[in-house]
Amino acid sequence: MKIKRNDQVLIISGDDKGKKGKVLKAFPSERKILVEGVSLTTKHVRPKKSGQKGQIVKSPRAINVSVAKIICPKCGKSTRVGYEIKGEKKNRICKKCGSQI
Repeated sequence: MKIKRNDQVLIISGDDKGKKGKVLKAFPSERKILVEGVSLTTKHVRPKKSGQKGQIVKSPRAINVSVAKIICPKCGKSTRVGYEIKGEKKNRICKKCGSQI
């Protein structure tokens, strides 16, 4: 999977199309990512103790990695990711400007 934790991504399809956010967690085996502020679900939480109030909590839900495009930190554009092998290291590169991500 080419998108990792702490990457900035742009959502390219769905209800949240056009939103940008930071990847909080990646699930490579499921090919899903958790993005901050995108695909929020509401959950009604019951009060734990007597006297407390119940509340509605919004939390992000995992989305498919195919609906997100990585944003290059150097050029600031949404781009595809390529790989470049230097010695024994495999680095991710931006397909638009060629800089390392």
